[in-house]
Amino acid sequence: MMVDFLSHPPLLLFHLLSLSLIACVVLWVLKNLTGTWATRVANYPPGSRGIPWIGETLAFVAANNGSKGFYDFVATRHIRYGNCFKTSIHGETHVFVSSIEAAGAILNCDSIDFSKRYIRSIAELLGDHSLLCASHEQHKLIRRRISNLFTVDSMASSINMFDELTIKTLCSWKQKGNVVVFNEALKATFTAICKMVISLEEEDKLEMLRKDVFEVSEAMLSFPLKLLGTRYYRGVKARRRIDDSLRKIIASRRKGLERHEDFLQCFLVRDESLHDDPWTDAQILDNILTLIIAGQITTASAIAWMVKYLDENQEVQERLRALHLDLALKLSHFPLGLEALNEMPYACKIVKESLRMATIVSWFPRVALKDCQIGGRPQALQLLGLRNRRKDLLGNESGQGHDASLSTSTCNNF
Repeated sequence: MMVDFLSHPPLLLFHLLSLSLIACVVLWVLKNLTGTWATRVANYPPGSRGIPWIGETLAFVAANNGSKGFYDFVATRHIRYGNCFKTSIHGETHVFVSSIEAAGAILNCDSIDFSKRYIRSIAELLGDHSLLCASHEQHKLIRRRISNLFTVDSMASSINMFDELTIKTLCSWKQKGNVVVFNEALKATFTAICKMVISLEEEDKLEMLRKDVFEVSEAMLSFPLKLLGTRYYRGVKARRRIDDSLRKIIASRRKGLERHEDFLQCFLVRDESLHDDPWTDAQILDNILTLIIAGQITTASAIAWMVKYLDENQEVQERLRALHLDLALKLSHFPLGLEALNEMPYACKIVKESLRMATIVSWFPRVALKDCQIGGRPQALQLLGLRNRRKDLLGNESGQGHDASLSTSTCNNF
């Protein structure tokens, strides 16, 4: 038989791989059945790491591609294991935590025990310099650089632009029988964020960029396999096309051929207040894509949730409509600006109440830099995925239902 194997190398390779796989499975079974295994001694959270190497990645990706999203994956295991459970995704151990106390401890801005780390597919698509993937110190520098861009003048200009986009979007609905608010909001917010970040307004270029950004967004939670036809492969190719398009814009700006008062222009000059040199092309590319994706999805999600809650609370909707019809008459001769927003305290409360009810950013991954205790459990795991929820994962109210009176909300002037 050995002679036959040697004369057929592919057959020999197949048998060797089969034996290796069987050995790994046996070791994995022994590992999970042994009561004295290190994880039992360390009192790790309950859960399953799935099959060797792959873990529960396939179930996670399948849930993400389904109609309920990847939180169906979380909800199923939450019911089985409780508020804190472990799993293995993309070759790394994750702990999902859904209690407010644990989330507060881990997300504490002053904590040096945790650092951000997104799963590999997200990190590779957004880049090492992205605000979402940067180290703790680098994150603070990037955040300060970006926050300096939100001046009063830029905010006033953005308000006027978004008002025009909203009116244009609503007018287009007259020819449609049904609309999906989230999809329509995605289009409007994408146009707005591209105008703010890179001053891109050409319809054909916007549409090409929108399709590529969509491919990247879809690939962010996919299996990181660069095989032709896979979602991740399409996302990587789209990221390269985005980089090519943005490099042309950056090169034109660096040569002085064009100049706009937008985020990109601020990245290209030295920030004297921060003693920060102009950013490299790699830094700019990663963070422009991050701003576009994060700004588009979060804003569109917020709009969709607000429309949902207004539909479910007709009294609030009628009061809001009456107040704004009066305000429209009062300010009919003035453009919509910061002064007008300061005349909308009730609308401001509705926005804040909607954001309180609906978590716009669903996932806050952090890596534990050292052994620590969360909720009484020792933690020595590499990655932690968290979500702040106003309802529990079974859909039961947590005592924080939508406050139609909005009596507890406050409004800050701009």
